[in-house]
Amino acid sequence: MISLDGVKGVIFDLDGTLVDCQLDFAQIKKEVGCPANIDLLAYVDSLNASDRTHANDVILQHELNDARQSQWLSGAQSFVEEVKRRGLPMAIVTRNCREATATKVAANAIPIETIITREDAPAKPDPTALNMLAQKWQIENSALLYVGDYIYDEQAAKNANMQFSYAPFGAASPQ
Repeated sequence: MISLDGVKGVIFDLDGTLVDCQLDFAQIKKEVGCPANIDLLAYVDSLNASDRTHANDVILQHELNDARQSQWLSGAQSFVEEVKRRGLPMAIVTRNCREATATKVAANAIPIETIITREDAPAKPDPTALNMLAQKWQIENSALLYVGDYIYDEQAAKNANMQFSYAPFGAASPQ
Protein backbone atom coordinates (compact mmCIF):
# COMPACT_ATOMS: atom_id res chain seq x y z
CA MET A 1 0.00 0.00 0.00
CA ILE A 2 1.05 3.59 -0.51
CA SER A 3 2.50 5.33 2.53
CA LEU A 4 0.96 8.67 3.49
CA ASP A 5 3.62 9.44 6.11
CA GLY A 6 4.59 13.10 5.81
CA VAL A 7 2.22 13.63 2.86
CA LYS A 8 0.11 16.80 3.04
CA GLY A 9 -1.96 16.29 -0.13
CA VAL A 10 -2.57 13.63 -2.80
CA ILE A 11 -3.03 14.07 -6.52
CA PHE A 12 -4.27 11.18 -8.63
CA ASP A 13 -4.17 10.28 -12.27
CA LEU A 14 -7.55 8.88 -13.35
CA ASP A 15 -7.31 6.13 -15.99
CA GLY A 16 -5.42 3.07 -14.82
CA THR A 17 -5.02 4.62 -11.38
CA LEU A 18 -8.51 5.10 -9.94
CA VAL A 19 -10.62 3.54 -12.69
CA ASP A 20 -9.98 1.03 -15.43
CA CYS A 21 -9.30 2.16 -18.97
CA GLN A 22 -10.18 0.28 -22.12
CA LEU A 23 -8.94 2.89 -24.60
CA ASP A 24 -7.22 1.33 -27.62
CA PHE A 25 -4.56 3.94 -28.30
CA ALA A 26 -3.20 2.05 -31.32
CA GLN A 27 -6.66 2.20 -32.91
CA ILE A 28 -7.13 5.87 -32.03
CA LYS A 29 -3.72 6.74 -33.50
CA LYS A 30 -4.59 4.78 -36.64
CA GLU A 31 -7.89 6.65 -37.04
CA VAL A 32 -6.24 10.08 -36.73
CA GLY A 33 -3.08 9.19 -38.68
CA CYS A 34 -0.70 9.50 -35.73
CA PRO A 35 2.55 7.54 -36.03
CA ALA A 36 2.88 4.82 -33.39
CA ASN A 37 6.02 6.36 -31.85
CA ILE A 38 4.54 9.87 -31.39
CA ASP A 39 2.54 11.09 -28.39
CA LEU A 40 -1.11 11.31 -29.49
CA LEU A 41 -1.89 14.70 -27.94
CA ALA A 42 1.35 16.24 -29.20
CA TYR A 43 0.53 14.96 -32.68
CA VAL A 44 -2.98 16.43 -32.57
CA ASP A 45 -1.56 19.79 -31.45
CA SER A 46 0.71 19.79 -34.52
CA LEU A 47 -2.19 19.45 -37.00
CA ASN A 48 -3.86 22.25 -38.94
CA ALA A 49 -7.16 23.49 -37.52
CA SER A 50 -9.43 21.31 -39.66
CA ASP A 51 -7.47 18.10 -39.08
CA ARG A 52 -7.11 18.94 -35.36
CA THR A 53 -10.89 19.30 -35.04
CA HIS A 54 -11.44 15.93 -36.70
CA ALA A 55 -8.78 14.23 -34.55
CA ASN A 56 -10.21 15.73 -31.36
CA ASP A 57 -13.68 14.48 -32.34
CA VAL A 58 -12.33 10.95 -32.86
CA ILE A 59 -10.53 11.02 -29.50
CA LEU A 60 -13.62 12.42 -27.76
CA GLN A 61 -15.83 9.60 -29.02
CA HIS A 62 -13.34 6.96 -27.87
CA GLU A 63 -12.97 8.65 -24.46
CA LEU A 64 -16.73 8.95 -23.95
CA ASN A 65 -17.33 5.32 -24.91
CA ASP A 66 -14.65 4.27 -22.42
CA ALA A 67 -16.01 6.61 -19.72
CA ARG A 68 -19.48 5.06 -19.84
CA GLN A 69 -18.13 1.63 -18.86
CA SER A 70 -15.42 2.65 -16.38
CA GLN A 71 -15.22 1.06 -12.93
CA TRP A 72 -13.17 1.64 -9.79
CA LEU A 73 -9.96 -0.38 -9.69
CA SER A 74 -9.80 -2.79 -6.77
CA GLY A 75 -8.33 -1.01 -3.74
CA ALA A 76 -8.48 2.49 -5.23
CA GLN A 77 -11.76 3.48 -3.60
CA SER A 78 -10.63 2.42 -0.12
CA PHE A 79 -7.36 4.35 -0.56
CA VAL A 80 -9.25 7.51 -1.61
CA GLU A 81 -11.49 7.05 1.44
CA GLU A 82 -8.40 6.79 3.68
CA VAL A 83 -6.95 10.00 2.22
CA LYS A 84 -10.31 11.70 2.79
CA ARG A 85 -10.52 10.35 6.36
CA ARG A 86 -7.13 11.92 7.10
CA GLY A 87 -8.42 15.27 5.86
CA LEU A 88 -5.79 15.63 3.14
CA PRO A 89 -6.63 17.67 0.05
CA MET A 90 -7.11 15.56 -3.07
CA ALA A 91 -7.23 16.26 -6.78
CA ILE A 92 -7.24 14.47 -10.12
CA VAL A 93 -4.89 15.48 -12.94
CA THR A 94 -5.66 13.64 -16.17
CA ARG A 95 -4.87 13.80 -19.87
CA ASN A 96 -8.56 13.01 -20.46
CA CYS A 97 -10.98 15.62 -21.74
CA ARG A 98 -13.30 17.34 -19.27
CA GLU A 99 -16.47 15.61 -20.51
CA ALA A 100 -15.10 12.05 -20.27
CA THR A 101 -13.53 12.83 -16.89
CA ALA A 102 -16.82 14.17 -15.53
CA THR A 103 -18.60 11.04 -16.78
CA LYS A 104 -16.10 8.73 -15.05
CA VAL A 105 -16.14 10.69 -11.81
CA ALA A 106 -19.95 10.80 -11.69
CA ALA A 107 -20.50 7.17 -12.75
CA ASN A 108 -18.15 5.94 -10.02
CA ALA A 109 -19.09 8.52 -7.36
CA ILE A 110 -15.44 9.49 -6.96
CA PRO A 111 -15.38 11.95 -4.03
CA ILE A 112 -12.73 14.26 -5.49
CA GLU A 113 -13.92 17.72 -6.50
CA THR A 114 -10.70 19.34 -7.72
CA ILE A 115 -10.03 18.09 -11.24
CA ILE A 116 -7.62 19.32 -13.91
CA THR A 117 -8.02 17.98 -17.45
CA ARG A 118 -6.09 18.64 -20.65
CA GLU A 119 -8.38 21.63 -21.33
CA ASP A 120 -7.25 23.25 -18.05
CA ALA A 121 -3.46 22.88 -18.26
CA PRO A 122 -0.82 21.41 -20.57
CA ALA A 123 -0.90 17.61 -20.62
CA LYS A 124 1.47 15.54 -18.52
CA PRO A 125 4.44 15.14 -18.38
CA ASP A 126 4.28 18.95 -18.23
CA PRO A 127 4.18 19.77 -14.48
CA THR A 128 1.96 22.87 -14.78
CA ALA A 129 -1.19 21.21 -13.39
CA LEU A 130 0.69 19.77 -10.41
CA ASN A 131 2.33 23.11 -9.69
CA MET A 132 -1.07 24.83 -9.90
CA LEU A 133 -2.41 22.55 -7.18
CA ALA A 134 0.57 23.08 -4.88
CA GLN A 135 0.09 26.80 -5.24
CA LYS A 136 -3.69 26.60 -4.72
CA TRP A 137 -3.27 24.47 -1.60
CA GLN A 138 -0.24 26.50 -0.42
CA ILE A 139 1.70 23.29 0.21
CA GLU A 140 5.34 22.72 -0.71
CA ASN A 141 5.58 20.54 -3.81
CA SER A 142 7.84 18.07 -1.99
CA ALA A 143 5.07 17.39 0.56
CA LEU A 144 2.60 16.33 -2.14
CA LEU A 145 2.18 12.83 -3.53
CA TYR A 146 1.20 12.11 -7.11
CA VAL A 147 -0.22 8.62 -7.75
CA GLY A 148 -0.28 7.37 -11.33
CA ASP A 149 0.19 4.38 -13.58
CA TYR A 150 2.22 5.63 -16.54
CA ILE A 151 5.65 7.08 -17.23
CA TYR A 152 4.10 10.51 -17.98
CA ASP A 153 2.74 10.54 -14.42
CA GLU A 154 6.15 9.78 -12.96
CA GLN A 155 7.81 12.38 -15.20
CA ALA A 156 5.25 15.04 -14.26
CA ALA A 157 5.83 14.39 -10.55
CA LYS A 158 9.60 14.54 -11.02
CA ASN A 159 9.27 17.73 -13.08
CA ALA A 160 7.19 19.25 -10.25
CA ASN A 161 9.53 18.01 -7.48
CA MET A 162 6.73 15.91 -5.96
CA GLN A 163 6.71 12.47 -4.42
CA PHE A 164 5.45 9.75 -6.76
CA SER A 165 3.96 6.30 -6.39
CA TYR A 166 2.84 3.90 -9.06
CA ALA A 167 -0.78 2.94 -8.38
CA PRO A 168 -0.83 -0.48 -6.72
CA PHE A 169 -4.51 -1.05 -7.39
CA GLY A 170 -5.79 -4.17 -9.11
CA ALA A 171 -8.36 -5.12 -11.69
CA ALA A 172 -11.67 -3.32 -11.85
CA SER A 173 -14.00 -4.05 -8.98
CA PRO A 174 -17.07 -6.08 -9.93
CA GLN A 175 -20.26 -4.02 -9.94
